[in-house]
Amino acid sequence: MKVILTQELKGKGGEGDVVEVARGYAVNYLLPRKLAIEATPGNLKQLDARKGNILKREETRIGEARTLADRLEGGRVTIEAKAGEEGRLFGSVTSPMIVDAIADQLEAEVDRRKVDVHGHIKELGEHVVTVQVYRDIKTEVVVVVVPEGGEVAPAEPTVAEVIAAVEAEEEAAAESEAEAEESIEEPEAEEPTE
Repeated sequence: MKVILTQELKGKGGEGDVVEVARGYAVNYLLPRKLAIEATPGNLKQLDARKGNILKREETRIGEARTLADRLEGGRVTIEAKAGEEGRLFGSVTSPMIVDAIADQLEAEVDRRKVDVHGHIKELGEHVVTVQVYRDIKTEVVVVVVPEGGEVAPAEPTVAEVIAAVEAEEEAAAESEAEAEESIEEPEAEEPTE
């Protein structure tokens, strides 16, 4: 059965899209909830007349989504959780907890269903989560999980940072050796006295 979507529907399309769905899905779910209307010739004609307004609303939504994604990009939020001795959490950090932290700390509203935690967050430390702001507009936020009542532990250095530190130490050691060699002057040969 062909229907015209009246709002964005995940996996199906956006407002004004004409899609083919199962009859039962349309009759029992989409139409009663006013998520879609039947694609009759009269409704299709009205859709053509409303296309300009729909496109303007879509441009506005995309602009707002990009602005929000730019604000969230690279953002860091801190969440306190009960943890054991080895950094394992009692429970896990959930999407609603992350959404609340984003609202409090980054002052941005996101839908909890659009936060992808890439599995479960069950340990202390930094975790990257993906936030789908709108359709294909996504951004990443760093969630720092700290022990309840504890202080933020310094982040573990990355492999690149460790390599850079070792190279810097080796370079400094080589420079000090070169300076030491230059400072050692060879004694002048004495002329024999007769």
